[in-house]
Amino acid sequence: MATENQNLSEYNLDSVPKASALRIALLASEWNNEITDNLLKGAKETLEALQIEPDNLIVRRVPGAYELPIAAQFACKTLHVDAVICLGSVVRGETSHFDYVCQAVAQGVKDVSLKFDIPVVFGVLTDDTMQQGLDRSGGKHGNKGVEAAVTAVKMAHLKINLGELSSSGTIGF
Repeated sequence: MATENQNLSEYNLDSVPKASALRIALLASEWNNEITDNLLKGAKETLEALQIEPDNLIVRRVPGAYELPIAAQFACKTLHVDAVICLGSVVRGETSHFDYVCQAVAQGVKDVSLKFDIPVVFGVLTDDTMQQGLDRSGGKHGNKGVEAAVTAVKMAHLKINLGELSSSGTIGF
């Protein structure tokens, strides 16, 4: 396991661009809320530490992880956002349902990002046990919500910076 005995959510936030000029949608699944509430808390606190304006952070809950891609598409289409963060938790059960949900959500999030040319961040935990989810949502392995927030800010800034380079004639695409 890549996260075994590691906390992967420790960032020097001084090295991350500020979020003050960004508008970000933060979408979190209601399912497995003991995990997703922690993910949401980590993402919100990180964005606040990066100085996002309160009016520029749109937080919405969706029923489950499966609904995250369509909610992200709604956000991209209607909210004029610089990035979307999708937070969820899928825990393996005794059937193949886990595999279908995980594949659909991962593919859907990627497809929305490419369709709208907006960073849509996959902050969905796909764990074998609830304990693994708890460990990765504020436990011994950090908080994937923090990682998703940092990724969203970095990718939004990358898009902005590449656009500025392109429009200045420095880089032609």
